[in-house]
Amino acid sequence: MAVSQSQSSPLPVIIVMGVSGCGKSSVGAELAARHGLPFLDADDYHPKANVDKMSKGIALQDDDRWPWFEILARTINENADQSGSAVCGCSALKRSYRTYLSDHVDRPVLYIFLHGSKALLFDRMSARKDHYMPPSLLESQLATLEEPGSDENAVAVSIDKSVANIVQEVEEILAKYR
Repeated sequence: MAVSQSQSSPLPVIIVMGVSGCGKSSVGAELAARHGLPFLDADDYHPKANVDKMSKGIALQDDDRWPWFEILARTINENADQSGSAVCGCSALKRSYRTYLSDHVDRPVLYIFLHGSKALLFDRMSARKDHYMPPSLLESQLATLEEPGSDENAVAVSIDKSVANIVQEVEEILAKYR
């Protein structure tokens, strides 16, 4: 997976992506804090109808997602305009979703793809309290997932370690942007 950018430019917008339960929010929030950047949890920008569907165990369809991505891209731009960049936790499961975000965010975007075994993801989802996404939707998320290709500005990071170790691995990747 490609990583390329001028050494003198600021950090790209970082989108921490993957299926539910992979740690997007934990890793993204820590990265944002380390760099003094805003953290946006894409889940916070879902229209109520989307949250209601997922709460009932109904998987979202593309028609449900496009308005959400429009809101999200606009919000990322607003935050990055103020701080130079931003970190966002967003599933971004399909290439078409990542293409949309990359095309509508006004800065370079680097995707950090968090991945792990189905069993680990299920265990993490099952352990969460007060989250609208039930573990029963993991199958649909995995079926929808199109892993980033080598032609996308993305890097894959395994979640079979602590958040601190995942963040350290991402920091080593981000060092190429400084």
